[in-house]
Amino acid sequence: RAGIDVGGTFTDVVAIDDRSGAVVNLKFPSTTMNPAEGVLNAFSKLAKKDVTLVTHATTIATNALLGQSDLTLPKAALVTTYGFKDIVEIGRQRRAELYNLFFQKPRQLIPRRYRFEVRERIDAYGNILTPLDADDVKTISDKVRSDGIEAIAVCFLNSYINPTHELKVKEKIESASPNTYVCCSSQAAREYREYERFSTAVVNVMLMPIVSKYMENLANGLNRMGISSPLLIMQSSGGMASTSYVSTKPASIIESGPAAGVVASAFYSQVLGIDNVISFDMGGTTAKAGAIRTGVVEVTSEYEVGGGVHKGRITKGSGYPVRGSFVDLAECSAGGGTIAWVDEGGALRVGPLSAGASPGPACYGTGGANPTVTDANLLLGRLNQRYLLNGEKPIHVDLAKRALEEKICRILGMSVVDAASGIVKIVNSEMAKIISMVSIERGYDPVDFSIMAFGGAGPMHVCALAEDIGISKVVVPPNPGLFSAFGLLVSDLKYETTRAVMAGVKSIREDLEMTLADMEGDLLKTMSFFKGNIAVDRYLDMRYVGQSYELLMPIGRPANDSALKDVAKRFHERHREVYGYSAEDADVEVVNARVIAVGAVEKPKLKPAAKGGANPPEESIIEERKVFFEEAGGFVECPVFRREKLKAGNTIRGPAIIEQYDSTTAVYPRWAAEIDDYANIVLRR
Repeated sequence: RAGIDVGGTFTDVVAIDDRSGAVVNLKFPSTTMNPAEGVLNAFSKLAKKDVTLVTHATTIATNALLGQSDLTLPKAALVTTYGFKDIVEIGRQRRAELYNLFFQKPRQLIPRRYRFEVRERIDAYGNILTPLDADDVKTISDKVRSDGIEAIAVCFLNSYINPTHELKVKEKIESASPNTYVCCSSQAAREYREYERFSTAVVNVMLMPIVSKYMENLANGLNRMGISSPLLIMQSSGGMASTSYVSTKPASIIESGPAAGVVASAFYSQVLGIDNVISFDMGGTTAKAGAIRTGVVEVTSEYEVGGGVHKGRITKGSGYPVRGSFVDLAECSAGGGTIAWVDEGGALRVGPLSAGASPGPACYGTGGANPTVTDANLLLGRLNQRYLLNGEKPIHVDLAKRALEEKICRILGMSVVDAASGIVKIVNSEMAKIISMVSIERGYDPVDFSIMAFGGAGPMHVCALAEDIGISKVVVPPNPGLFSAFGLLVSDLKYETTRAVMAGVKSIREDLEMTLADMEGDLLKTMSFFKGNIAVDRYLDMRYVGQSYELLMPIGRPANDSALKDVAKRFHERHREVYGYSAEDADVEVVNARVIAVGAVEKPKLKPAAKGGANPPEESIIEERKVFFEEAGGFVECPVFRREKLKAGNTIRGPAIIEQYDSTTAVYPRWAAEIDDYANIVLRR
């Protein structure tokens, strides 16, 4: 089984032999302008293997909406109810920058001249007030064909209750223009709130041509290599889906890559018996944190794509709202390739720009002239002074030093060491905030959590972050730089459907069970290709009447009076837990019904590590090197270990450095690292 994760700097490949448990780990520079080519180039190294499953995480959906030059968004149109074509532009009264008089909303994905209105009307109860005007539909269909429209979002008022008119328009357009991509809002997000539903449909249809062609090229490329095994894609929810599914619902893979690392953290937390874990992923361009409580990944249904991120939070109103399930992440522009610079006021800044895969950090010697976080760590002695990737990538200390001197030291009048130390302090401060967001800001005490640190740069910074937050235990998995790719191999298939209910708990009764059973049948039909075990769970989005936010509550089956009374009681308890109060006398309503089907994929068996004593073997020591640690106030002579030579039971007391193919772990003073039975580095303070 092979997992391929495309990041901003590297494309990672992890393959596991199910028979022997052997793991193959490979890293290649990402081909940003043609990600499919990069994936196939990376995969060619495994072409001679007997591949039974290919899993993939991609950033193509996000990159397209952010304006990557070679990913041109299609010419698209919106078909909507008469009088409502400006909903996507009016949006919510939410300003991303409250005091900025010159703030500009994100550009409209569909210009006003391509937003067409149809005479039709369905009321909030699903009753047809005005029949669909066939002449309007015919006129629009002709206009679409003559103007060369490639993609069309069909978004009618109240279609979440009754999608009849939307489906009729879709059928007529597809019949007249078979090569046109069409998405109904009732298929993209069958929920109330017109703006969010319309926006989701628009984003989805804009991505359909790009993602479907990418999937087709990828599948064809694998077939040319003689690989006909299934290809599954990671969704933002942390579950896998078929290429045919994500081609029709590409909005579901917007956060494909980051989700995989959190899923891998959840898998390891179960194996190691750790209830609460914060996943910390620091790669080449960004750092991301997510929370896992009692083995369950925290998710959210609200997301904005293509917008800004401020101090780890998505800036509301800066992007395009998308409804669906997303792994709840906080992120910041802090990666190995993040560029350090001096602003006009003479202050040292880090980010948000990244050197990426090309030209890369200055020390790579591939044309980068700007100092990055990687260059700073190199000059502080934390990275190997000659090479990375076990010698595959030469490193140039002189180029890193020159970049810092020219771009920072001469401007600020400071030494190279002080500049490098300052860069690390700034980036650590930013990353500590995102860990606080997924713990303290969610109402959780970080003392109750351990950190799972991964990404190429994560293990190098994690001790400082854990000290800042007050966490005393950190786990660094065996291949942290490829951990997200490993997450693709432990992820189950996951399909989800939502349907608006909008009724009080006391008035639903038999209708709810019929709705849930119908939704469940649709999902099982979609997953008919999967021959393994499928578990189906049912949920309700519930709130007090008059509230504008909901809580997700599981409901038993069948959804009869007894189950509804039970879920209402648990809703009051959950509301008190989350918001500090409950109102047992208030009416409770069900906003949406949700059904989630999970197809359990057989998990790879982790290979136990060879046993050793408390002291690391002599052959594991590479050298002694001077390394800068803030706590020590300067450089400290400390041992550098080769991780591949360490045995289970070995203990290393900080300060120390542990190097490996895909990452480097810095063991800070007052910390100790122990190798556990599965070759994880367990850091304790």
